[in-house]
Amino acid sequence: MTSIRRAVVTLPAAELGPDNPLPPLSPLDEVHHVQDRDLEDLPREMARQIRYEPLRSLLPVRVRDGYGRRRVPRDLDALVLENDRLAVTVLPSLGGRVTSLFHKPTGRELLYRNPVFQPANFALNGAWYSGGVEWNIGATGHTTLSCSPLHAARVPAPDGGAMLRLWEWERLRDLPFQVDLWLPEGSDFLYVGVRVRNPHERPRPLYWWSNIAVPEECRVLAPADAAYHFGYERRLRRVPVPVHDGADRSHPLGSRHAADYFYDVPAGRRRWIAALDADGHGLVQTSTDALRGRKLFVWGTGPGGRRWQEWLTEPGTGGYCEIQAGLARTQLEHVRLEAESEVSWLEAYGPLDAPRDGAWTDVVREAEARLAAALPRAAVDAAYAAWRSRADTDPGEVLATGSGWGALEVLRAGWKLPGTPFPEETLGEEQEPWRELLRTGPYPQPRRGRPPGPSLVAPHWRDMLETAPATPSAEYHLGVAQWHAGDHAQAVRSWERALGLAPSLWPLLRCLAVADRLAGHGERAADRYAEAFDDLCRERRDDGDAWTAASAALGREAIEALLAAGRPAAARAVWQRLGPEIRARGRFRLAEAALLLAEGRREAARAVLDAGLEPADLREGADDIDRLWARAGDGPLPARLDFRMHPEGT
Repeated sequence: MTSIRRAVVTLPAAELGPDNPLPPLSPLDEVHHVQDRDLEDLPREMARQIRYEPLRSLLPVRVRDGYGRRRVPRDLDALVLENDRLAVTVLPSLGGRVTSLFHKPTGRELLYRNPVFQPANFALNGAWYSGGVEWNIGATGHTTLSCSPLHAARVPAPDGGAMLRLWEWERLRDLPFQVDLWLPEGSDFLYVGVRVRNPHERPRPLYWWSNIAVPEECRVLAPADAAYHFGYERRLRRVPVPVHDGADRSHPLGSRHAADYFYDVPAGRRRWIAALDADGHGLVQTSTDALRGRKLFVWGTGPGGRRWQEWLTEPGTGGYCEIQAGLARTQLEHVRLEAESEVSWLEAYGPLDAPRDGAWTDVVREAEARLAAALPRAAVDAAYAAWRSRADTDPGEVLATGSGWGALEVLRAGWKLPGTPFPEETLGEEQEPWRELLRTGPYPQPRRGRPPGPSLVAPHWRDMLETAPATPSAEYHLGVAQWHAGDHAQAVRSWERALGLAPSLWPLLRCLAVADRLAGHGERAADRYAEAFDDLCRERRDDGDAWTAASAALGREAIEALLAAGRPAAARAVWQRLGPEIRARGRFRLAEAALLLAEGRREAARAVLDAGLEPADLREGADDIDRLWARAGDGPLPARLDFRMHPEGT
């Protein structure tokens, strides 16, 4: 029978560091956007779901940008599920990632297992890492829970063995979810039951994609002869499979540029996707029909894609691609989850041996036949029905603890969520002022000497803030909630009202500076940023993580705003008051290069770029480095600085 045990995985790992304490007020910087002209040529359902409730803001989630690139051996808590055929390693503190799926009879690792833990700026809120199987819920992109802890517990499996339950509260859409993993005795397949609930009185947009990293030297098979191609030129169009533009795209290394291929699996066809190596060995993923989408993501062989592969792991350790499964045909869509309803499905992961080379139709047919022999479609449906009978079972032994945000929502609404308890004892320091608001009416005024805590923006919390006594803290958080709701003018009024009474001005001034910048008032934004940074420097009490994070976040924004306003001397003044540890970070070395260029010191800026800087939070699709190089450098962009993902000419 399946056993579950605790383990420790030791990896060269970078520190995550503290979250950015500034509320993310700017519109979401998301590269996955379809041009309007393409929507007219898409199936009606797909176009409608692309238009349905795309994410506009990260609030109430905070940005995670405190990580660096210095890796030292660190111990990561893990949970291992094991039967006589498979050993499955899960990291509950890092999004519940399945980091290893080891097949004992053959001695083969079925996943791409990253030999390091290196966060990079790919999640919706920043920190993300590559490798294994990740559970993406929320909105188009990698989940905000990529590097966050989930609740985990032992639960009886449908066959009487042990099952590992992971669960959390997804905050972008306010939806609780669970992921149940178990290994039937003698099974070569890991079963994964997933359920997402909507306890609210109104429909919610839903997004889910299970992303599976596999070694890129493979051929990817799926039951389709067409796919929707999406690349960094932001065009979504239907293309033939496997050959497109003269290259066989079922081989990840056959593509020069990074791209998504969303397979157009015909209705009624079994849902599956597989990645097979040169000997025909590899991984197959299949599911019940609710998880309809299948996708291949490739980095491509261009210099930008290869540089990103090195950036996410250790050079020389081999690259990866992703095979994926989701609720819609593409990741650009969100589906509607009706009020007080839920959706669930079952996935299965295991080994597959099949000929991979040959005509597409023949190899797909043979792979599907071998999958049917190893795991019949009816067996997956039966396992799903058996799992549903255990989905509401209360967890037993608690193995890991997630956040307290679900407990706060359950406390507020009194929801009963069988199988996924969010007990009040999981509430923590971040939730405490909101629990006090809920119980007593006022939002508590925190003690002076620390940056403000996270804001909540859902309508019910905004309503409570509007009726609470108008203390500076209440007005600050109310303004953030109003801003999120689109009432920008009222948000500005709330922040301005708080200025006259607030002991700490810089959080309010920074919010007003963002409002000015987005409204096109660059000079006034620069003034407010400079004033905010002055106030933060006066108030800062120590060199602890919270104040260092606030100084770095506000200093970075202030420098950018002052340079945009043509005020390099003021930007230099901010730079000089940043601590040496902050100024040494790669992102701030980039800011220094931009500052030197604004001062007319091109050679000094070039020297910064030549010094081997590593901006840890460089954003996917960003062009910061190549724009600076074009102004400061000579000749082509060096390979170590080439993160460009756009095809030439786009």
